[in-house]
Amino acid sequence: MTDVDGRDVAAWVGRTYEGLAGVLDAEPATWDAPTLCAGWQVRHLVAHVTMPARLSPEQFGAEMAAARGDFGVLSDTVAARDAALPAADLLGALRSPVLHAWQPPGGGATGALSHAVVHSLDVTVALGRPPVAPADAVAAVLDAVTAAEGAWFGVDLAGVRLESSDTGWAWGSGDAVRADGGSLVALLAGRTLPDGRALPRR
Repeated sequence: MTDVDGRDVAAWVGRTYEGLAGVLDAEPATWDAPTLCAGWQVRHLVAHVTMPARLSPEQFGAEMAAARGDFGVLSDTVAARDAALPAADLLGALRSPVLHAWQPPGGGATGALSHAVVHSLDVTVALGRPPVAPADAVAAVLDAVTAAEGAWFGVDLAGVRLESSDTGWAWGSGDAVRADGGSLVALLAGRTLPDGRALPRR
């Protein structure tokens, strides 16, 4: 799986999910901690991201039909239900090669990388931990989301300059928003940081 200037995105995705599994395996108490996804604890988020490794295409189709085609409803339903699965099962799914090779429909390798990086940061930023995603993967997602000028997640980047405090990465012009690269990705994904910072919505 290559994209993002021909680089090995699959390796980045795999390392991101493996890193997240390592954090949760080492710190069991974090399963009940809140994430940057409003209303979701870590266990809900992991249940969400591991759907491709746990649900067959037929099962996913049945879930989508039950949700009347609304992916947001499907996500909330599956997250609420499958958050109760044993931690060992969810960790196994995070480490699954099936998940590491999965690409969202229409999203390709870049979409798979963004999904992995953003959701891993939903956990690590909320917990105050360093990113588990490789630094190059975080930078690639920053480049991809800003190239789309925030349209992926509905944030308004007009008059905003983003500056990474840990890598020197920067984009845009206007009022400076300075944070570490992982926190910038979370802001670009429409999240509110633990300190209350958020980017305006369109």
